[in-house]
Amino acid sequence: PLSTLLMLVSALWDRNKLLNAYELAKENGYKFYSLGDSMFIF
Repeated sequence: PLSTLLMLVSALWDRNKLLNAYELAKENGYKFYSLGDSMFIF
């Protein structure tokens, strides 16, 4: 994904974990950006 939000988060979190979380969120209908669901980092 070419999202600046995901690029920002990937500077702080492992890229592979981020992409796995992104794919899982897409599969479960989560939304991104300001009007979407939140993103939590564990």
